[in-house]
Amino acid sequence: MRMLQTLVAAIVMVSVVAVAEAAPQTHAPPVGQDQEKIVQGQVRSIDPAGTAITLTDGTRLLTPPGSSLRPGALSEGMTVIASYREQNGEKVMTELAVEEPSASPPADPRLPATPPTAPPRNSPPRY
Repeated sequence: MRMLQTLVAAIVMVSVVAVAEAAPQTHAPPVGQDQEKIVQGQVRSIDPAGTAITLTDGTRLLTPPGSSLRPGALSEGMTVIASYREQNGEKVMTELAVEEPSASPPADPRLPATPPTAPPRNSPPRY
């Protein structure tokens, strides 16, 4: 009888431990930390070392430690979309994309680009 009680107790303990481990672990990240944010704007200036850019709205974005922007990849006035995380009060970029300028609207296809120089083919010849 004692052996049966020990076996039942062991089975109950194993099932409790298994349920506890299977329960989802929900840890909310601290507010304002580790959350990626996105910003869009025009580049006002680029740090000479290539480790930071400043947008026209005053937002300053840093490259991750040990990395820098490729020379010539950005220029002032370009519109960028950047993802960043705040670390120690600084905005550290996680991604950076240049927004392509929108194409000008196409010309009216009904208007000829140049006036025709030859008479239409189905008109009678003139003598």
